Amino acid sequence: WLKWLAALAVAQLQDLRRVSRSGLATDMAPKKSEKKADAGKVAKAVKSSVSRKVKKVRTKVRFYTPKTLTKARDPKYPRKSVESRGDKLDKYRIIQCPVTTESAMKKIEEINTLVFLVDINATKPKIKEAIRQLYDVQCAKVNTLIRPDGRKKAYVHLTPDYDALDVANRIGII
Repeated sequence: WLKWLAALAVAQLQDLRRVSRSGLATDMAPKKSEKKADAGKVAKAVKSSVSRKVKKVRTKVRFYTPKTLTKARDPKYPRKSVESRGDKLDKYRIIQCPVTTESAMKKIEEINTLVFLVDINATKPKIKEAIRQLYDVQCAKVNTLIRPDGRKKAYVHLTPDYDALDVANRIGII
């Protein structure tokens, strides 16, 4: 079996040499010196022991994936065509409309309080700031509640310096 393997290896080496020398396979017989050199190489390979890959000894229970090269992102085009507007909840979006019911009018006249429907995501400080910017008045306190229909109502108590009736006239409620 070993002789057959050696003969096969010699034949393959000769074919490769023929092709590599001329670029094409020729039917020329190899020289005797080449045969001896090839036979010597094959014999040496047959006599030497076959080396096997040594298994890596694992010292830890868990298998960690090797750390490979991670490159920084280099996008070819922007993922969003338009930049975001920034703060979507501006003063005009926060304050939607004033409430003009009888109970709201009573609050305006008696306890210096304006009542507004506001955006559901608006917070008390944002409502306070929006009222200050839109109507040029200072708020003492803001109370909010969410109505059963899902809209948010804000009770804006004004400071004693400002009169809710005057502001209501300016807005056009009364």
